[in-house]
Amino acid sequence: MPSESPGRLLAIDLGAKRVGVAVSDELRITVKPLPSIVRRSWKDFLRRIVALVETYDARGMVIGLPLRLDGVEGEAAQDARAVASKFQRSLGIPVYLQDERLTTFEAASNLRSGARSEQEIDAAIDSESAALILRDFIVRNDRPTALENST
Repeated sequence: MPSESPGRLLAIDLGAKRVGVAVSDELRITVKPLPSIVRRSWKDFLRRIVALVETYDARGMVIGLPLRLDGVEGEAAQDARAVASKFQRSLGIPVYLQDERLTTFEAASNLRSGARSEQEIDAAIDSESAALILRDFIVRNDRPTALENST
C-alpha cells in the first residue's frame, strides 16, 4: 500500500493541452498545486515530469483516471492508462490511477469561492484538480489500483 512507503507523491491531471500538477508533503498530509505544464511532445512532457520527480524526490505518481459519470471508461480513460503505462516504464517509481470524476467541477467551485477572476480560475484549475486527485488518493482506505495490477 502506498501509505506504507513514505515520501512525496506527484499527481497529474491530464489535459489535451495543459496538465495539472500537484505534490504532497513527505508524510502525505498536505497537498500543494504546482504550475501546470503545457503539453507539447511526449519527449518534452516526460522530461518535465522527470524533473519534477527528481526535484521533489517523489516516491510515486498518481494519474487522474477520467471515468464517465456512470463509471465506464471512455477514450480519455484509455489515453490516461496509456500515458500511465509509459510513465511506469520510464520513471522507475510506482504509478497509480485515481478516479477523477467531478474533480474539475469541485476545483472550479473551490477557486470561485476564493473570489478569483475567471482568468485566474482558468490558469489554476488544472493543478487544483490534480491536488484534489492526490488528496482523494491519499485519503482512500482501500488498496489503490497500481498500474501493474489494472490491466
